[in-house]
Amino acid sequence: MSSDSCKIHTPHGHAEERIAAPPWLGLSVLLLAGFVTIFDLFVVNVAIPSMQVELGADLSQVGFIVAGYELAFGVLLIAGGRLGDIHGRRRLFVIGMAGFTLASAFCGLAPSAEVLIGARVGQGMFAALLLPQVYASIRVNFSAKNSRRAFGWLGMTLGLAAIAGQIAGGFLVEADILGFGWRSIFLINVPIGLFAILMARFIPESCSPERSTIDWVGVGLVSLGLGLLLAPLIEGPAQGWPLWSLAALAGAAGLIAAFYRQQEARRRAGFEPLVDMALMRQGRFARGGLLVVLIYSTSSSFFLCFALLAQTGFGLSPFEAGSAFVPCSIGFVVASLAAPRLVARIGASAIAVGAVVYALALGVLIAQVWVAKGDLVVARLIPALILVGAAQGLIMTPLLNLVLGFVEDRQAGMASGIVATLQQVGAALGVAVVGILFGEALASGSDTSSHAHLYASAFVSGMAYNLVAAAIAAVLIFGLVPRR
Repeated sequence: MSSDSCKIHTPHGHAEERIAAPPWLGLSVLLLAGFVTIFDLFVVNVAIPSMQVELGADLSQVGFIVAGYELAFGVLLIAGGRLGDIHGRRRLFVIGMAGFTLASAFCGLAPSAEVLIGARVGQGMFAALLLPQVYASIRVNFSAKNSRRAFGWLGMTLGLAAIAGQIAGGFLVEADILGFGWRSIFLINVPIGLFAILMARFIPESCSPERSTIDWVGVGLVSLGLGLLLAPLIEGPAQGWPLWSLAALAGAAGLIAAFYRQQEARRRAGFEPLVDMALMRQGRFARGGLLVVLIYSTSSSFFLCFALLAQTGFGLSPFEAGSAFVPCSIGFVVASLAAPRLVARIGASAIAVGAVVYALALGVLIAQVWVAKGDLVVARLIPALILVGAAQGLIMTPLLNLVLGFVEDRQAGMASGIVATLQQVGAALGVAVVGILFGEALASGSDTSSHAHLYASAFVSGMAYNLVAAAIAAVLIFGLVPRR
């Protein structure tokens, strides 16, 4: 069988006809794709203040720039994985990378905030086609031992992407290469994407024998429903909650209810649903899903709030602000590597302890900013930032394994897609809610307050949601931990 043919994926997770040697060169291309999709989740935070100045973007538009990528990414992940199974994973990899590269070019050349928002949504849509092929191609084309090594490299790559998104993004904005400024954080994806497309021929093609159709009606209902939920949350406060925003929220509730009924009808008719609602009715999995939404809703919103505080509030340069994120990211990577050993030693209680530490670390960070206000020295937050990052690392990856452990093996694929979607939807929801609190605090601030004092107060107000969400998550995790 030639490298251009489609290997059929067997129930055991391996190709019927495996290539003689593991495709390590193909793995490097897959890792590059995983890197850019996660890089673009984080890099935008340090560039937000520069975008606001050049494009005249208000806070609600900033929320759309961040959350638009996450929402489009999240709601289409399941469909992206199914398309790769049906039509070939390398083929969808190339399509996803080509679309992601083109959308990145539109981001870098955007003349207005509205165009940038649309291009970010496009980035997220094509990232949702791209990233599932990375995971599936590694699973199919590597044997058990090599698969562990390959996934280990993938985990390290994604962690490094989070770090690079902060510090490299800050450097690119501040360096102002060829006068592009913040636009360079998107335009750098163009040569990377073209290189990945050229090298994609080293990724063996594979597909699934189960050529089930994709439930596009379900995809449309849930995508539109979530869009109508988040759009008024981001834009409504800036416009004083006009009638359209309330109508959108009501429409979102109706569409999500229609999605539930449509999925149940599809299941009863013998067709494979996009989301098996029987799975969502399993108590422990449903609570675990809520936990995923809560924890991941605090991540992107935290980075956005901190970027606004450090740059717009206290005048740090993009590189200085990005460098302040690095201790947090390093704490995350180190704790992520240690978390599996801790869970193996003391069980899922390690996750619960991590959740408590997370809530306490956020509390300490908020208290520091609240006490210092306009006299805050951002560098003094570094110990608390390290603790926040380490606590996130102790929770996030082990939490996903815990939640997926609540379902039967036959449901593992669908459950993985649901959890991945909840991660991104939770992140977008967190940005929306924190944006409301942050914006209202700025709007209600005293005219006599200094600029730094005003942004410190807005940071405390916005981060109050993160603190409450982390505290609720800690309580819920203790309820899910098996009793010895």
